[in-house]
Amino acid sequence: MAFSLFGIGKNNSDSTKNKVVEVKLDQIIPNRYQPRKVFDQDGIRELAQTIDEHGLLQPIVLREYEPAKFEIIAGERRYRAMKLLKWEKAPAIIEKMSDQETASLALIENLQRSQLSSVEEAQAYRQLMDLNHLTQSQLAKGMGKSQSFVANKLRLLRLITPVQTAILDHRISERHGRALLDLDEKQQREMLMRIVNERLTVRQTEDEVARLLGRPLPSEIAEQKAAAKRKELASLESSPEDQYEEAVEAKVTTAASATAKKQPAKRKTSRKKKPTKTSQANDARLALNTIKKSIKLATSNGFAIKTHEKDNDDVYQLTIEIPKHQ
Repeated sequence: MAFSLFGIGKNNSDSTKNKVVEVKLDQIIPNRYQPRKVFDQDGIRELAQTIDEHGLLQPIVLREYEPAKFEIIAGERRYRAMKLLKWEKAPAIIEKMSDQETASLALIENLQRSQLSSVEEAQAYRQLMDLNHLTQSQLAKGMGKSQSFVANKLRLLRLITPVQTAILDHRISERHGRALLDLDEKQQREMLMRIVNERLTVRQTEDEVARLLGRPLPSEIAEQKAAAKRKELASLESSPEDQYEEAVEAKVTTAASATAKKQPAKRKTSRKKKPTKTSQANDARLALNTIKKSIKLATSNGFAIKTHEKDNDDVYQLTIEIPKHQ
């Protein structure tokens, strides 16, 4: 797939690609456009051991940029492993490519292996765009990525070099770097020192950056959202029946307390006062309003409920319709 992306290598025949030749290692140079800046030496030694035991399963890909001089297009880790084993010659496939094609293919080959750091990936995207005169949208389509993904990676190139280097060396994470994007160069440098020396987490870094810029702290915003979510869940767990019972119980308790306060202390017997029509009406209205609040709560939670209310002489009539299939 890499050989045909952006039109690279379309003119090369299958017979050319499959022809393996022996090339002296001292005639080979690494790709000048290699996007990988850091090579894992332990990984190279492990690869060398595997090659020593099982042989080279896949030849490296070269191009002859000068007579008897070759540049690596793909396979620099294998090349380094063979040098470590002190091989004299390397099995290779020779491709005819221009400087632009060689650079583009080296970038694409490494991007597709998904072994680059986030900064190396961003640098590779930028180089591909410059070499092939591509827009972000065209590059994203060619690489099978979304435009927003490519744009977010490219934003890392706005970081100062020391911060990019710290990400490359795994001293800080990509998320640490993203937290510094809104700072100027001096602030980025100072925050980088704090992250490394104080071992700040990503959230702590985001909070410190927010303090510098006079913004609300992300940790506090997250806590407020979590508290609001907990409150919402608690209200959903309380059923309409519970809310009705709580309202009636509160009404009865309040009425009993008020009656006890008005009762004479020395009076042993008293005649029960019959509830008046007004108090009965008020109690009925309370019950009706409580039911209406329960219906309103259910409606706000997505239930389609219809009600029909009538105020008759002796009763309040409330008809509730709840569809079985919401």
